[in-house]
Amino acid sequence: MIGLRFRLDAGGDTMVFSAKATEPPALVYWGPSLALGVDLAAIAELAQRPVPHGMLDGGEVLDLVPDAARGFLGTPSSQLHRSGDLVLSQFQLVSSEISDHRASLLLSDGLAGVALELEIEMDAQTGVVSFRNRLINHGPSNLTVDWLAAGCLPLEHDELLAFEGRWANEGRPYRLRVPGGIWASENRTGRTSHHAPPLLAVGEPGFSDQHGAVIGLHLAWSGNHRLLVERLRDGRVQMQAGELFLPGEMTLASGEAYQSPTLYAARSDTGLNGLSDRFHPFVRQQILGGRLAGKPRPVHFNSWEAVYFEHDPAVLSDLISHAAAVGAERFVLDDGWFLGRNDDRTSLGDWTPDPIKYPSGLGPLIAEVKAAGMAFGLWVEPEMANAESNLLRAHPDWVLGVADRVQPLGRGQYVLDLTRLEVRAAIFAQLDRLLSENDIDYLKWDMNRDLTHPVRGGKAAVHRQTLAVYDLIDGLRAKHPHVEIESCASGGGRADFEILRRTDRIWTSDCNDPVERQAIQRSFSLFFPPEIMGSHVGPRASHTTARDTGIGFRAWTAFFGHFGIEADLRAMTSREREQLAQVIGTHKLHRALLHSGRTLRLSHPDAGMTAVMVVGEAGALVSAAQVGTPTTATLGPVRLAGLDPAATYRVILLNPPSHPQRTMKSTPPTLTGQTFEASGAALMHQGLPLPVLRAQEIAVYHLERLT
Repeated sequence: MIGLRFRLDAGGDTMVFSAKATEPPALVYWGPSLALGVDLAAIAELAQRPVPHGMLDGGEVLDLVPDAARGFLGTPSSQLHRSGDLVLSQFQLVSSEISDHRASLLLSDGLAGVALELEIEMDAQTGVVSFRNRLINHGPSNLTVDWLAAGCLPLEHDELLAFEGRWANEGRPYRLRVPGGIWASENRTGRTSHHAPPLLAVGEPGFSDQHGAVIGLHLAWSGNHRLLVERLRDGRVQMQAGELFLPGEMTLASGEAYQSPTLYAARSDTGLNGLSDRFHPFVRQQILGGRLAGKPRPVHFNSWEAVYFEHDPAVLSDLISHAAAVGAERFVLDDGWFLGRNDDRTSLGDWTPDPIKYPSGLGPLIAEVKAAGMAFGLWVEPEMANAESNLLRAHPDWVLGVADRVQPLGRGQYVLDLTRLEVRAAIFAQLDRLLSENDIDYLKWDMNRDLTHPVRGGKAAVHRQTLAVYDLIDGLRAKHPHVEIESCASGGGRADFEILRRTDRIWTSDCNDPVERQAIQRSFSLFFPPEIMGSHVGPRASHTTARDTGIGFRAWTAFFGHFGIEADLRAMTSREREQLAQVIGTHKLHRALLHSGRTLRLSHPDAGMTAVMVVGEAGALVSAAQVGTPTTATLGPVRLAGLDPAATYRVILLNPPSHPQRTMKSTPPTLTGQTFEASGAALMHQGLPLPVLRAQEIAVYHLERLT
């Protein structure tokens, strides 16, 4: 009866898989590294469960590919049919290739005419596990795939941390215990989505940033998706994630195959911070390929909330001068620069400079930006077109959809059918010419609407459209490798590891209100490192919330990401611009640490406090942001994490209160901007003292390691 048993080891973790006879293997252990000589049979034996009455004689085997036809009565990992005839798959293990941290398994069902290639790989450094499945149709007729999980995992614990949200309010976390039956999160927007991102953490009850066993899961896919967690009848819990297909969308002819997206997973015994300790270096080295390592992330100025569609040369010149003066290193010209673009109802698809606004093209403006010492970036939205555009007047059939159906619009625009090679080639040619004829360093690549009629040739086409977007970006990167690209989709609507493979920055949210941003950035930081998180200083009165906040709170909030400015600098007072320049200067001094260190979210007794720190070999930076009115007259200290307890640190409050007497009758020297020294042990046990902080005030510390 003994089939295949094997182990994978990486990043301080071990995974053990076991199968009976030729059945698919099951994951029977995932935890801290096991001794090399451990008896895998004993590990598998510990995972055995009794079969109760009222169930099938053999119980329900929860393995990597639970099949309904093998007696699994939960949600199966695949759901297939041939022209409406149900395919009851009974996958059997045919062959395997196993190395220290990678397994490739071939499963087959000859009667059903299907085969399944499973790949499991643990990243050698971080232990992040990737799961992906490839389904092949070996039958003589078409095979329709209604569902194929990229990965199916048993879960030891049952408290979910999931995320919801909307435009300008992304990443809202919520918790629940898995009930009997299914919890599912589905997205049908044709992009990663604002409201149902493919991110999930599952852990022991009460897990926190710093405590508890927890697993983090992310499906790397920029189209439709489904996450599900299910409590089975016998109390066990399974998790699946995969691409969500519209009816009939994935049909394989004989000999064709479908490759699933990749499901990434990591585990931690030290709470959510332990997950970030794995995901952040994994993103830096494997997803980004190390291309940002040691490369200072230039401080942005973005023109959108300063001028919107009003591109006046004199105004832009003033903004260029002010941006350079406060320390910006990249000037990004946002929407409104191209042919006839005076509002959002026209001109998408016509990617040439507007001859009225830019009679000599973009060259003179770019030269002015370069002369001011800044790189030049440009906003584009290549996947879309307005009905009022030369492109769609000439090619009305290039819209993704059904010709005889009235399609609801989003921001006055349609989605281009990029699954058609001629459409993709035409957009590529426009962008290629734009990049070839102008000294452009950066593209802000936007996508401002959901897919409502994702149909091509009568068949659902979200899958093909998503791959076409990848292909378009890949082609431009290959032709113009020096150009960085930002993933934007009405803010954080397209934030996932697969789009990040081909981009360099994610615009986290269209909301620049620092109160909201503190929460948005905290959620984002669970899976994504700070250097790819666009974080901007907006205007005093937020354009999305109407809340007024001071320049200090706005700037120090942006400090902990990829710093940018998105406000009319001319409207700021000279004192505000001076303060902004000081924070930018400090950011430049410390961004090597910010963009390479460990991000640790901290807890504090006051519910209105949001605290985070970034730790590196030479020191740390700490932010304590009071987003709500404190419940006590003074705040307790914020206890740090991740320091060397035996080391000594020189500590300074980078932004001491300019008028401490307004909130404090007496001010300890530690809160006046003077340096003091403390051990790592004391800072983690006693914590950092905090000034009296009112709502929307922030304290930022720098710790320099001395020994």
